[in-house]
Amino acid sequence: MQTILGANGTIGSLLAKELAAYTPQIRLVSRNPKKVNATDELFPADLTDASLVEKAIEGSEVVYLLVGFDYKLKVWEHNWPTLMRATIDACIKHQAKLIFFDNVYMYDKNAIPHMTEDSAINPPSKKGLVRKEIAEMLLNEVRSGKISALIARSADFYGPGNDKSLLIELVYKNIKKGKRPNWFINVDKKHSFTYTPDAAKATALLGNTNNAYNQVWHLPTDKNTLTAKEIINLFAKEMNADNKVTVIPMWLLKMMGWFVPVLKEMPEMMYQYDRDYFFDSSKFEKQFNFKPTSYQEGIKKTVEESK
Repeated sequence: MQTILGANGTIGSLLAKELAAYTPQIRLVSRNPKKVNATDELFPADLTDASLVEKAIEGSEVVYLLVGFDYKLKVWEHNWPTLMRATIDACIKHQAKLIFFDNVYMYDKNAIPHMTEDSAINPPSKKGLVRKEIAEMLLNEVRSGKISALIARSADFYGPGNDKSLLIELVYKNIKKGKRPNWFINVDKKHSFTYTPDAAKATALLGNTNNAYNQVWHLPTDKNTLTAKEIINLFAKEMNADNKVTVIPMWLLKMMGWFVPVLKEMPEMMYQYDRDYFFDSSKFEKQFNFKPTSYQEGIKKTVEESK
């Protein structure tokens, strides 16, 4: 049995499709899980309840932690450490291997122009401190030999049907409405984006490769990083639209946060937009001979399949 915690999320349904190549026994866990494959087992659960986490993991050989909590600091500070502890304890009890799908918030801001698995861990944000705490919680248990686990990290991501992506929210949806696309701080800085179908395929591969465990992996991401402006130009070209963009400066973002709650959470993350942001996945690409989807192809498919 391979179990996905957070099966209704951005990556969850894509991962379920990929796992079908490895096993017919897939358990989907979320508040309201929906079948992806005919043989999927559905397990409705509130994963903030540690007892339900333990029951969801029971009988599993491999567990994928893909939960996405609301983008609010207080929610993260309360829910993430509790969920990680419950997941680790359940995996140890039931001798299940664990794959944690992570982001890059724990890296030092000076590492952002070239992030690797060995980049310095020194988060400059409060959300980053939460990510550092839970990643270290897991890696400490790995070092103790109590659990076999790995961390699969992704850059900001995009792809078909991905409403949680900044590219979809700020660029695609605005263009579709006949509005100018938006971007934060500086449109001329490079910014890596991981294509979600690549992320799902790679996560399934890692989970089913024994020697991939007990280490950190960056998921495959096109190394030919473009500036935000160049990425927006690709969307505009595919959508036959004007490529003019509205750049949101910090002062305006803070003001908008007074009226739009989610934007109130964004200013501490703006260090990721005032400099180049390059996510290096060469370790994974070399190990698995994997070529990431190019931005040109990924954006074309995203536009085609999001219509």
